[in-house]
Amino acid sequence: MELDWTTFVLEIVNFLILVWILKHFLYRPITEAIAKRRTHIEQTLADAKKIQDDALAIQIENSQLRAQWEQKRAQMETQLTEEISAKREKMLQDLAADADQEREKHHALEQKKQQELRRVAEEQAAEQATQFAAKLLTRFASSELEAQIFDALLADLQQVSAQELQSLIVAAQRTQLQVKVVSVFPLSTERRSLLLDVLAKLVGHALPADFSESPNLLCGLQVNVGPWILHANLQGELAFFKGAAPSGS
Repeated sequence: MELDWTTFVLEIVNFLILVWILKHFLYRPITEAIAKRRTHIEQTLADAKKIQDDALAIQIENSQLRAQWEQKRAQMETQLTEEISAKREKMLQDLAADADQEREKHHALEQKKQQELRRVAEEQAAEQATQFAAKLLTRFASSELEAQIFDALLADLQQVSAQELQSLIVAAQRTQLQVKVVSVFPLSTERRSLLLDVLAKLVGHALPADFSESPNLLCGLQVNVGPWILHANLQGELAFFKGAAPSGS
């Protein structure tokens, strides 16, 4: 079989024309489409990478925020625990202080109550003893005993201290002063004169006197020179025994 060069050449020309047509009308659009597709894919990948990076950054930021929140929450819990503990300790201290105050108050009230009971008991005992002594001394009260008390009174007046004498002199200097002498039994004229003579020697001048009787003294005398009072009687002794001097007959 012989080669037909004309046909061969025409075939080559047709092939080249086909290649040009394919390249011009098919390959270039496909190549451009592939390039666009590649560009789109690369852009999509880049966007996806950016989204992934953003998501990772957000995740890291969230992790940091979570760590900060956990740290802050731990600090707040610690602070709250300390505040609760301090508050509890303060409340316990306040309760203990209140309990101590209540105990002290109760103790003070109990002591006051006991003291009051003792005072009442002592007063009752003193009153009963005074009544008993008054009854007993009343049985021994007599003009003879009062005479002995009078003699003792004169002796005491002659032995008064300097302070008592000064008080007596000052009391005797009052104007319109009158000595008041109270006894249970009437004093004789002689005894009245003796008492006034002793008083006159003590104060330096004579003093007017008023003599009276009162059974309240039980036995003995009471001499009033203004505010100066001298008790020499059983009633005064009983009052002293009770712990309070009488104000008068």
